[in-house]
Amino acid sequence: GERFLLYQGAVNEGRCFETLLPAMRSVDCPLLICGEGNYLEQAKSLVNRYELQDKVRFMGNLPPDELRILTARAYAGINLVENTGLSNYLSLANKFFDYIHAGIPQLCSGFPAYRSVNETYEVAYLITETDPENIAVALNKLLNDGLLYERLSENCTPAREQFNWQKEEKSLLAFYQHILE
Repeated sequence: GERFLLYQGAVNEGRCFETLLPAMRSVDCPLLICGEGNYLEQAKSLVNRYELQDKVRFMGNLPPDELRILTARAYAGINLVENTGLSNYLSLANKFFDYIHAGIPQLCSGFPAYRSVNETYEVAYLITETDPENIAVALNKLLNDGLLYERLSENCTPAREQFNWQKEEKSLLAFYQHILE
């Protein structure tokens, strides 16, 4: 099938669309955006301004089963966040784990929690600067460096064995059991 990049999740302020979309002018691969949010109209305007209508497609909100299938078909995922506060800087997005479970590498903000996971499993190509040029270089590296891509993809397998509900469920149940004793 067609090789494509995927952004899934809220199309909100602080998700680097104002730099990701102009970066796509220098990336020879389509981008599918799955989600809606408070930055959707601005993102669509940026697509028009940069004449990316043939390269960037807005898919809207998809049912979870459809999104899971589409994610598994993607070449790589995009998980960029601006450092607009501690919540963004210190958290891990759900899409980070969705991409891991789909077995696809991802371009990701190089914040501490992502660096910590990546030091053990190396499933993402991390960047610290999210300007258009740096994003384009990073995406092209994922698209053109077959050895890097394979390594990141293969590392998703042990990562998803660690980060899954079956494993987390045991920790959560043990925590509640301890509280109830």
